[in-house]
Amino acid sequence: MSNTKTIKSALISVFHKDGLEPIVKKLNDLGVTIYSTGGTEKFIQELGINVVPVEDVTSYPSILGGRVKTLHPKVFGGILNRQDHEGDVAEMQEYNIPQLDLVIVDLYPFEKTVASGAPEQDIIEKIDIGGISLIRAAAKNFKDTVLVSSMEQYEDFLTLISENNGNTTISDRKKLAAKAFNISSHYDTAIFNYFNEDEVVYKASETTSKTLRYGENPHQKGYFFGDLEAMFDKLHGKELSYNNLLDVDAAVNLMNEFKGEAPTFAILKHNNACGFAQRETIYQAYTDALAGDPVSAFGGILISNTKIDKATAEEIHKLFCEVVIAPSYDVDALEVLKGKKNRVLLIQKEIELPKQTVRTALNGVLIQDKDFITDKLADLTYPTDNKPSESELDDLLFASKLCKNTKSNTIILVKNKQLLAGGTGQTSRVDALKQAIEKASSFNFDLNGAVMASDAFFPFPDCVEIANNAGVKSVIQPGGSIKDQLSIDYCNNNKVAMVFTGTRHFKH
Repeated sequence: MSNTKTIKSALISVFHKDGLEPIVKKLNDLGVTIYSTGGTEKFIQELGINVVPVEDVTSYPSILGGRVKTLHPKVFGGILNRQDHEGDVAEMQEYNIPQLDLVIVDLYPFEKTVASGAPEQDIIEKIDIGGISLIRAAAKNFKDTVLVSSMEQYEDFLTLISENNGNTTISDRKKLAAKAFNISSHYDTAIFNYFNEDEVVYKASETTSKTLRYGENPHQKGYFFGDLEAMFDKLHGKELSYNNLLDVDAAVNLMNEFKGEAPTFAILKHNNACGFAQRETIYQAYTDALAGDPVSAFGGILISNTKIDKATAEEIHKLFCEVVIAPSYDVDALEVLKGKKNRVLLIQKEIELPKQTVRTALNGVLIQDKDFITDKLADLTYPTDNKPSESELDDLLFASKLCKNTKSNTIILVKNKQLLAGGTGQTSRVDALKQAIEKASSFNFDLNGAVMASDAFFPFPDCVEIANNAGVKSVIQPGGSIKDQLSIDYCNNNKVAMVFTGTRHFKH
């Protein structure tokens, strides 16, 4: 038997009818017998096209408020029969089951209903039974049956049957079956995750994807799975790369710590802030952030927690940067920033981000809750005799937020809500501190009166000693080392204030 099949009959039962009309008309032109149910049946009738109600085939009405319409042997027999199987052919004749060559069906919008905040009963009613069964049946029997399982496939399918006079190859049908199983597995994953409260399992499915130019390096393939349009409005520039997306993620997570605060600006490279400042104006915040490390800022990712005005845009325009992110822009600011054709300009939308982080490890994945703890004044304890001033406390908490969003091991040096330098991703905390001090010195920052933040405790007093010798007189760290007292004693003997947060912020 040829692997090319001619569509002579079709079952159409869909929730989404946008784009369906041209397909129905084409099927009618091809002389296809159309079967349908409920709202879809009415839709086809209103087009002036003959349609056979499924009830006429099953001799059974839609029951239980529409929960049961197509679940019947005469429907599923028409889909699942093997046309080259003598027994199936005989049974089709014996039980007067019509052949169904084409199934067009989609699923109730379960995820959208959940996202809308609808009550549980409305959500339950959006768990599709008949639709998912039709999809599985038609996909299983792709050898004989062609399946359209989503409105996103309508346009391509119309082209297929128009160009081939209603014929499909087995390759066509298998590709559509694969799409269908992708849809059905995604659907079931969403339902499970909605219901699950106790099972410790990892089930994730993302059907929206983007093929990137490459991965971290040109010899690596790269993909992004997710809906970037829900996250940003892209106003200008080239496509975001794999590395861009990693840096944008780091930028967004960092700036979320400063949402609703005074104008704040960050410049990031390789997932870490190389410039950061909070000021009365966004212009001053940017210029002071840039001063933190104008060398590393080249090719960086820039993010603001407030609208970018023209004056700030003119300063940014002097810098080669890959991406600029803000909640909004003045019109004249946009005109300035669009002066570089490849510069990506994004408006960040208000959207709830995932509550867990996921990364591959060995032959599996590591999953953890995101670090949602932001160190606050109420969390602090004061183990040293010397206590930080009010302005120092402000800087300490400011530095702690930066430290939390910087690669471990890390040390952050801050003064007057400006990042002076950071030691990032070092194998020892001492090395991180020395790196930060050297970097601050290279850009002519005076560390006298600066504060120091550490993402984890000090196992020895060497860090507070090195910091004190550089001019730092106030320190924030989690505490919790069995040798905390050694650091406390050094601080007491040298009039250094130190506070404990009680929370470690490793970021590997």
